[in-house]
Amino acid sequence: MADLSIDFCGIRSPNPFWLASAPPTNTGDQVMRAFDAGWGGAVWKTLGNPIVNVSSRFGGINLGNSRLMGLNNIELITDRPLEVNFREMREVKRRYPRNTLIASLMVETKEEWKEIIQRSEDAGADMLELNFGCPHGMCERGMGSAVGAEPNVLEELARWAVEFASVPVIVKLTPNVGDILEPGEAAVRAGVPALSLINTVKSIMGVDLERMVPLPRVGDASTNGGYCGPAVKPIALHLLAQLARHPQCGKLAISGIGGIANWRDAAEFIALGASSVQVCTAVMHYGYRIVEDMIEGLSDFLDERGMKSVSELRGRAVPQFRDWGELDLSYRVVARIDADKCIGCQLCSVACQDGAHQCIHPSKEAGNRVPVVDEAECIGCNLCQLVCPVPGCISMAEVSSSPRESWNDRIARGTDSVPGGLETTAAARRKGA
Repeated sequence: MADLSIDFCGIRSPNPFWLASAPPTNTGDQVMRAFDAGWGGAVWKTLGNPIVNVSSRFGGINLGNSRLMGLNNIELITDRPLEVNFREMREVKRRYPRNTLIASLMVETKEEWKEIIQRSEDAGADMLELNFGCPHGMCERGMGSAVGAEPNVLEELARWAVEFASVPVIVKLTPNVGDILEPGEAAVRAGVPALSLINTVKSIMGVDLERMVPLPRVGDASTNGGYCGPAVKPIALHLLAQLARHPQCGKLAISGIGGIANWRDAAEFIALGASSVQVCTAVMHYGYRIVEDMIEGLSDFLDERGMKSVSELRGRAVPQFRDWGELDLSYRVVARIDADKCIGCQLCSVACQDGAHQCIHPSKEAGNRVPVVDEAECIGCNLCQLVCPVPGCISMAEVSSSPRESWNDRIARGTDSVPGGLETTAAARRKGA
């Protein structure tokens, strides 16, 4: 069987599945039950000067019969005394020495950082995660995403942590920025060995139209919160991949976060450069035992592909993540409908006519409800396949025959043009300039 243990900044973990800093890691009892279930590590709910939380705190979005496609929260850091948190951390590490215990931290002044880092290490923390991503409540106090969105401030605070810490330091990044590479590069300059991302996305979950109050409602008002869950996974994968292919950021260990709910999600994050993955919403929804399927699924996946360890999967998909200008313009696929599987619902035809490129038409044969694809007009957008309710009914068949040619190739030959200077920033960044 494949070895699921990982080495993250020199710290061994039984597997790459960690709990993210959140309600599931609020107490020592919770973390110990999670380790009993099979989780390899846990990032303790963020420690700092304890605050008073509000009620209510969570809001959710459902998709059809699926609950919690997205979760919004306006909960802040720990509301329990630091002495209690550290006592419980010490006990967890004593009982579970092989599991990875990470302290998530958020304070303001240099002296506060020095003190809380020392206390976290004394309590047995294997690593420290600097929470520079919380998008609500704490950022109004000059912490959280207020730091993550300011590269110079992030760099200074991260330098303090590296100076004071004797264990590896992870910088947790916010997605609420224009360019994730700016805070990533700041973390590199500060000398940290690792990054984690994404923290939650700034959001308002909805509006109570009876009371005219945003959700979740706190009395007669609400505020923006942090969005997480399966809905944010595509955002997380994109930002992870940007960092993983960066010449400097890609050399750091990365812990991937954002919508991970099963082994396949985890494998995708690892393939795009993550060494470990952190899970929150799925545990809040289904409980700690989901890790059993994650462990079994990832192990089977690695075995089937002849990989002996998680490290062999890490980054496998990164070279194939490229700028749009590098994609093959001559590559072409067309939609093909399996008449034996088609149920005649016409969804593909409606979607193509109203939302795509008008190449799927109703059959002209009386009584035949199987749509017809005009392959000469099909541009291979995939929409029909995405809306089809029958698995395997619509496939995208490759019909390419021309030599490979990209937009960049056309520019190099002078057959296309781009406004001067627009591509130079991205090109320079990829080269590490």
